[in-house]
Amino acid sequence: MAEPASPNTGRPSLTLRRHYAVAPDKVWRAWTDPQALKHWFGPEEIVAVPHAEVDLRVGGRFRVAMLAADGETHDVSGTYLEIVPQRRLVFSWAWRSTPERESRVTVRIEPDAAGTGCELELLHEQFFDQAAREGHEHGWTGSMLRLERWLGRPEPAA
Repeated sequence: MAEPASPNTGRPSLTLRRHYAVAPDKVWRAWTDPQALKHWFGPEEIVAVPHAEVDLRVGGRFRVAMLAADGETHDVSGTYLEIVPQRRLVFSWAWRSTPERESRVTVRIEPDAAGTGCELELLHEQFFDQAAREGHEHGWTGSMLRLERWLGRPEPAA
């Protein structure tokens, strides 16, 4: 079922929601620490994330390069537009192969009502077209599954 277009642009958007049984700060770290990103970012067909960089400040940039099982590299980058530590991250999103197709991602992290985990909402807006939205739905869905597995691993000893 297609979601409505973004109200500001009339272009397709995507919203995903997940519950994670960890504290919000662990999910925040997963999104903002380049070493953490290397462990979970990308859909199921990604076999490695050889490069992740994060300049976590408004106006700072991020870049993630993912290696797929077929040997193709997928390179995405953007600029941080809004940062509310532990709660909200807003950034632009553009693939190296199609830099003119910039979109926008908002990640919201909230403690759950029971106090035992957190809720994550990912809103990706301003897709170029419906095909781009569908491709990103596949990618983000796989990423959320990989994130869940990574968050469930025990913390390394200090």
